[in-house]
Amino acid sequence: MEIQQDNVSPDLAALIARAERAGRGTPPVERWEPPFCGDIDMTIRADGSWTYQGTPIARPALKRLFSTVLRKDADGRTYLVTPVEKLGIAVEDAHFQAVEMVREIRGGEPVLSFRTDVGDVVAAGPEHPLCFAADPEAGFRPYLLVRGRLEARLTRPLAFDLAGLIEPDGERHVVRSNGAAFAIPAELLS
Repeated sequence: MEIQQDNVSPDLAALIARAERAGRGTPPVERWEPPFCGDIDMTIRADGSWTYQGTPIARPALKRLFSTVLRKDADGRTYLVTPVEKLGIAVEDAHFQAVEMVREIRGGEPVLSFRTDVGDVVAAGPEHPLCFAADPEAGFRPYLLVRGRLEARLTRPLAFDLAGLIEPDGERHVVRSNGAAFAIPAELLS
């Protein structure tokens, strides 16, 4: 779901303003079927940093540019895709980091909107579900589906903010957004 900029709260408008790519979209990488040209030594690290041949990609604009041509295929691998080539890269955890969250009430329902470190703005809901790592040793790790099969891991401060929104729902606990209820794995609540 793309967020419409008309009739948004001041908090959401500010979040959108901080997202440089808001409203610009991404190339249609899902429709491109170029030949696989091999793997390159690019890694998206678990902390959200990107490296090429072991060297950090320090320019945020370059990281944002690469993020627009990312695609995770059904084989579980992530690729940089152009109309003429497909290059495999490594991803340690998630493709992006969710770095900001705004909670609003629309039509009596809570809506959680997130901004990623590469400029995507998405509202959690049926098209952009939240999910949670079910590893009790790793703690509470929420993720948001951003586009295609690409996910953003919520930063630690956002994870704490999100944990404060967990509510009981019968036998389970959930976080609600945009008409959807996202169940927290029971093993994370003990």
